[in-house]
Amino acid sequence: QLQASGGGLVRPGGSLRLSCAASGFALEYFDIGWFRQTPGKEREFVAARRWSGVGAYYADSMKGRFTISRDNGKNTVYLQMNSLKPEDTAVYYCAATPRRLITSSVYYPNAYDYWGQGTLVTVSS
Repeated sequence: QLQASGGGLVRPGGSLRLSCAASGFALEYFDIGWFRQTPGKEREFVAARRWSGVGAYYADSMKGRFTISRDNGKNTVYLQMNSLKPEDTAVYYCAATPRRLITSSVYYPNAYDYWGQGTLVTVSS
């Protein structure tokens, strides 16, 4: 089970850190990802990181602003979001899979087997 938290209301230019805690399995052996979704749109890739810790992937619009990381000791994944923009408003979901994804797969929701419940991020003045 994955439990996402950390969402909220933030002003443009502000920062938030989302957390995704796992229970029942060790995240350190999983490829992990963050996705987001707004009403009427498909789930959109945000960031992903391999189980080995080597290799992080970001959507173009998030590069330089968002950072995905993991704390294996806490069995938790994080998404640090800086310089937030109103268009970042969405429900953010964490995801994980024990399968070793090929690079081209990390960007697609159907590559992941486990999902958190989502946490709402609202960027507004």
